Amino acid sequence: MTEDAIGRMRIAMLSAQASPLSESAGQAAHVAELCAGLSASMHDVVVYTRREDAASRETVSSPEGYQVVHVPVGPERVLGDDELAAHLGDFAEFVAGRWRRRPPDVVHAHHWTSGLVSVVGAHRLRIPVVHSYHGLGGAEAGLRTTAEGLIARRAARIVATSSAEAVELWQSGVRRAHVSVVPSGVDPGFFTPEGPVEFHDGRMRVLLTGELDHGSAAAIGAVLSTVDNVELVDTSAVRRGDRPAVLRSADVAVCAPLAEGYGMAALEAMACGVPVVATAVGALSDVVLPGVTGVLVGPRDVLRLARSVKALLSDETRREQFGTAARDRVLGRYSRRRLAGEAIAVYERATCAATGGEAARWTAGNAARPR
Repeated sequence: MTEDAIGRMRIAMLSAQASPLSESAGQAAHVAELCAGLSASMHDVVVYTRREDAASRETVSSPEGYQVVHVPVGPERVLGDDELAAHLGDFAEFVAGRWRRRPPDVVHAHHWTSGLVSVVGAHRLRIPVVHSYHGLGGAEAGLRTTAEGLIARRAARIVATSSAEAVELWQSGVRRAHVSVVPSGVDPGFFTPEGPVEFHDGRMRVLLTGELDHGSAAAIGAVLSTVDNVELVDTSAVRRGDRPAVLRSADVAVCAPLAEGYGMAALEAMACGVPVVATAVGALSDVVLPGVTGVLVGPRDVLRLARSVKALLSDETRREQFGTAARDRVLGRYSRRRLAGEAIAVYERATCAATGGEAARWTAGNAARPR
């Protein structure tokens, strides 16, 4: 391993289709927070993402201290998985050329397209690969399922973003010992209860955050229409820089998707001291502690969801208790610095596994790809 005297690690992060410099949610935001935490911990992070805009410079330094390299392969527009697949060989050649000149200690790839690039580009150079699937393809996914099997055979470690994803990986045949859960994190110094609050007319505020099932939004609106002095606000178009002030104006935040890999909308609200009512899906089942930091309800149980919001609005003491506990939970479990430390522990195990010849292989008797 090429860490220097103070333990600084060189990390190549591959996120071919989700630039951490974008305002996108999901994988892009997850990668951005991880890279920011690693950089704040004094590690050398370079992110490789495909150039989708002709105006993008090849190398950009982020405000958080990590570098982003826009890899010049394929047309300069957004591509789906199938279109991008034709350019993955060129992507692998580009990064392998960079890594021959200055090899990283570890490569962390996100999504199967980046994983395929990583195992091809890093394999001959004997650089260990850590992979995050961000969800598995179905049996009909063709090249994706083949690639996911190859990645599993060659990756030194697999990282899941939630307990639910870890279970999915185990059920698909990945050995438990090779899967680590490193969830998404947020910056609790940026998302904080103290600071400017978006001006509003003084009514109680319920924020709809993250992706929301249309039926849930309609049910909440119908129930709250019977409550005086309550405002329902959709935050889907609010830019990241404006979100803390908007979140601080809330009495309750609602996160009610039908599937959720990251839970970042809930984490941002919790970091601002706002109680959360959420559906018990994916990462949200890890993030929200029912009866402590908020309320969890079953997916598609829209009536219970709406009634839970209404009940919380009528109980100021409970809202304050949940909000305080929510902030504490983020500080104790989901700060970007803590999660960067957990990622580094995985990377160190990956370098040891690569030296010892281990791999995150499928267990005997399973197919060589996730089912």
